[in-house]
Amino acid sequence: MHREFAYTLVGLPLGILSFVYAVVAISVGASLAATVVGLPLLAALIVGARRLGEANRRLAVALLDAGVAAPRPFRPRRPGASGWIRAGLGDTVGWRALAYLLLKYPLAVASGVVSITLWGYALGGVTYAVWRPFLPLQHDSDGQGHRGASFGTDYFLDTAPLIAAVTVTGLLLLPVARWTVRGLVHLDVLLIRGLLGPTRRSLTAQRVRDLERTRAAAVDDSAAALRRIERDLHDGAQARLVAMAMNLGIAREHLAAAGDAVDLDATRTLVDAAHRDVKEALVELRNLARGIHPPILDRGLEAALASLTAGSALPVRVRVDLPDRPSAAIETIAYFCVAELLANAAKHSHAGEAHVSIIGRARRVRVVVGDDGAGGARIDPEGGGGLAGLVDRVRTVDGWLAATSPPGGPTAVTVDLPLHA
Repeated sequence: MHREFAYTLVGLPLGILSFVYAVVAISVGASLAATVVGLPLLAALIVGARRLGEANRRLAVALLDAGVAAPRPFRPRRPGASGWIRAGLGDTVGWRALAYLLLKYPLAVASGVVSITLWGYALGGVTYAVWRPFLPLQHDSDGQGHRGASFGTDYFLDTAPLIAAVTVTGLLLLPVARWTVRGLVHLDVLLIRGLLGPTRRSLTAQRVRDLERTRAAAVDDSAAALRRIERDLHDGAQARLVAMAMNLGIAREHLAAAGDAVDLDATRTLVDAAHRDVKEALVELRNLARGIHPPILDRGLEAALASLTAGSALPVRVRVDLPDRPSAAIETIAYFCVAELLANAAKHSHAGEAHVSIIGRARRVRVVVGDDGAGGARIDPEGGGGLAGLVDRVRTVDGWLAATSPPGGPTAVTVDLPLHA
């Protein structure tokens, strides 16, 4: 309620300024359009309308939590002054902002006047009994003194029934003021959403770009995973199995050549080496399989996290609240995000404790991993790194990742995922 009232108060001078700018932009641009400076000036004024529109949009987001996304930025397609002027004159975002600045003025004036009037009468009526005795003494036509609001020269609101009636009227005006102001503010938000936010076409284009980027990231991630699996198999399990085959081959040749005089110690050594290679190959294959999809995830995310945090280098507090079980792909992404973030905390943050929270609400899964370490973690899309890799991974399923890690800590990384991919 107080935010809506504050919005109307701040929006009144901003609406007047916006209207003056829009009128000047249109009149100056139209009058000078045929001159040398006319078109460049009009282009600059259209681009400038973006700035005032952005100020109005930010005000609505800050005070009303409007949730209106910013429109696409101004980017001339051609270099040079002519390219900038052409882009400015054809900037649909600037023209839409100019239209909003014109419509903002009557709405801002109406909202400001109605808000001040209704809230003034409502609050004045509710508190009338408090401030009435401090009013100056007035006299009616008969010379009798009164302290109270007056209508004409002989009607004063200074008796107990009339004071009570004013208070009741003020109480009745409170909800009227609240809902009237809310309706006017909501109308302004609709204008902001329609004229200052991104268009459906730009949202579709942005969605296509996001899908192309996430698809490329998914392809690259899959290719990197395949290369890693191939490298691990070649350098690990395959090498162990080759060594085992060589040891068994040597043992077989040794047995065939020795006949009845078998050197049991040499044969036992070769068989023991082959047995050791088999066990090590099995361990590496098991670890490789867990890296692809931990089998414990089949029992659910809570059990998988309990197993993961049990072997963590840091003590970890875990809270899981999932009314509905996510799909297998979401569980896998959440698991590996937690594993990566806990590994980063143990390696870089010098933390004494970490915490993991996974909550499912409104068909979304919110994962929060935090620690009490030194902080300083940040997402660097240009330089890559662990967090940037996690951002790419969660984007493949329309998720997002945000990190809060001021110097000195604490650190909290939030991962938001859909319930089903």
